[in-house]
Amino acid sequence: MSVFAILRSWLDDFASLFFPRLCVCCGGGMNKAERDVCTDCLCSLPRTRMHEIEANLVEVRFFGRVDVSLATSFLFFEKDTVVQKLLHEIKYHDNPQLAVRLGLMFGTELKGGRFESVDVIVPVPLHEKRLKERGYNQSERIANGIAKALGKPVALNVLARTKGNETQTKKGAYERWENVRGIFSLMDAELVKGKHVLLVDDVLTTGATIEACVEALASAEASVSVATIATVQ
Repeated sequence: MSVFAILRSWLDDFASLFFPRLCVCCGGGMNKAERDVCTDCLCSLPRTRMHEIEANLVEVRFFGRVDVSLATSFLFFEKDTVVQKLLHEIKYHDNPQLAVRLGLMFGTELKGGRFESVDVIVPVPLHEKRLKERGYNQSERIANGIAKALGKPVALNVLARTKGNETQTKKGAYERWENVRGIFSLMDAELVKGKHVLLVDDVLTTGATIEACVEALASAEASVSVATIATVQ
C-alpha cells in the first residue's frame, strides 16, 4: 500500500468520527465497503422474484388493459418500510447514484432470463418542470443501472411527458388514470420500431402511468415489457 493510500485511509477514519456514514434505511453506521444502504438492510429487501414467473402478479395487472409482453418488479412495496425509504431517497433526497445502484442490482437479477430478449430500455420521462426541480429523472438513473447489467442501450428521446400533472401519491385508481391520460407523446418512433422495449419506472401502483406510456408507444410497432423497482401487493 502506498503512502498516499495509507494517508487517505487515516483521513477517512478521522472524518468518520465526526461525519459517520449512515445507512439511509435504518440509520445505522456503515463500514467502508458499504454505500448508502448497509448489508443488513440489503439482505432484508423483500425481493419479488417475479422475473422468473410467467403470468406473475405484475403481468396479470395489465391483462385486458394494454398489450405488455413481460412485466416484473424488483421489490414489494409497503408503507413505512425499507423499500419506501429507498424510493423516497432516490426521488426526494437528491441521491441519483442510489437509483443507479438499485437498477444495477435489479438488472443483475434479470440477466440470463426472460428479459434477455430486450433490445432497448426506455425510462418513463418526467415533465420538464419537475426534471428541473429535481435535477434528474430517477427512472432514467434506474434504467442506466439495468442497462449496465444487461448490456442494452437506453433511449431517452422516445417518449416525452408533454403535460404537467399533479403528483399521483394520494390519488385513487380512477384519479390516477385520469391524471395521466394523454400526457405522454411518442417523439421518435424509429428508435424503437419493431424492437422489444423495456419500459422502466420506480414504482408500480395502479399501473396508470405505465399504461399511458404503452399506449403512446403503440404506433411504433414495438413490443413492450415493463420493469419497476417496486410494486404494491
